[in-house]
Amino acid sequence: MRRNLYIGLGFVATLAALGVASSLLDKKAVVHADTKMAPRFEVDPLWPKPLPNHWLLGQTVGVAVDAKDNVWIIHHAGTLEANELHATTNPKIAMCCAPAPSVLEFDQQGNLLKSWGGKGQGYDWPEANHGITIDYKGNVWIGGNGRGAAPGRGPAVTDESAAAPFASYADNQLLKFTQDGKFIMQIGKPKSSKGSNDTENLRLPAKTFVDPKTNELYVADGYGNHRVIVYDADSGQYKRHWGAYGKKPDDADLGKYDPNGAPPPQFRNPVHCAELSNDNLLYVCDRVNDRIQVFHPDGTFVKEVFIEKQTMGAGTVWDIAFSKDKEQKYMFLADGENDRVHIIDRQSLEVITSFGEGGRQPGEFYAVHSIATDSKGNLYTTETFKGQRLQKFVYKGLAPVTTKDQGVVWPKR
Repeated sequence: MRRNLYIGLGFVATLAALGVASSLLDKKAVVHADTKMAPRFEVDPLWPKPLPNHWLLGQTVGVAVDAKDNVWIIHHAGTLEANELHATTNPKIAMCCAPAPSVLEFDQQGNLLKSWGGKGQGYDWPEANHGITIDYKGNVWIGGNGRGAAPGRGPAVTDESAAAPFASYADNQLLKFTQDGKFIMQIGKPKSSKGSNDTENLRLPAKTFVDPKTNELYVADGYGNHRVIVYDADSGQYKRHWGAYGKKPDDADLGKYDPNGAPPPQFRNPVHCAELSNDNLLYVCDRVNDRIQVFHPDGTFVKEVFIEKQTMGAGTVWDIAFSKDKEQKYMFLADGENDRVHIIDRQSLEVITSFGEGGRQPGEFYAVHSIATDSKGNLYTTETFKGQRLQKFVYKGLAPVTTKDQGVVWPKR
């Protein structure tokens, strides 16, 4: 009798243990199912290779990747300090250094392939280059945010601050070149802007995107205007434009950004990027307002999201790039004020994780300005202000998200 009792109790205990184990497995399965995944990156501290000819980069304000996975950048050669130009003086003060040409192309190994840029016949080279795009035909598009001479500002000003309302300034144009630097077309004329509803001129345009389906050129316009404007990419013919929420833009001064106030009714300067996804949604960087606004290509407003909304200063939404899967599941956001790259779920617009830290070592950022992806999923970033460089972050596949803030993504040994 007692033996049967012991057997029964043992059987019950075994069942209980199995039940606990099953429950733990079920919970583990639930936890695993809820684990968010995101692309993982490591900085390549040896990329790119050193530049030749004692060249230095100034504020590096644009990056793009072409169909061959070559990496293009553009920088402000005029932002180097006098003691960085000793090789250019007459007589020469020292061996170092000289400004690199404005446009540079690198291969996947970090070798410099090509360099060009500057004044020429038939076009108005920007006083301060800004943004570079390689379109689906291989053409190179360049904007500019040079202010030129203005009362109280002295000669040409090449900074990242917003422009004054209603001022025309110098760089009101976009330029289109071949990859060898041969001039093709100019849209707009210097010092000619009439504001955010002028269809012939830009005003300090920040960045462009060309839709391969329609051959339409989308312009984030920009440091002076408060709009997205669309042109035919071959003829330069005006198509349409709009401001925040798809409304007609105006140039009223909104005052200082208030993170606790109502959503601003218009874009603040700069309108810093306009990127079209594979499913035909246009993502617009409203930088100082700390937000991304999403539109249909006709300017119909879809939704918005604020990123690190309490951030003041130069704002959080500097540039975006998409992951290379067909659905473009992930979006990468360069946050130049917080010195990070945010990885965002493109559908929900939720920040999944971020990487980077303020500093000048590889994997750190000082004003990360622009971002691009290649066909392998690698990321490339450029930095303005005193960052003045190009970095590569190697794609290491998808991985579970274990922390919201990864810090410096240094290579694992």
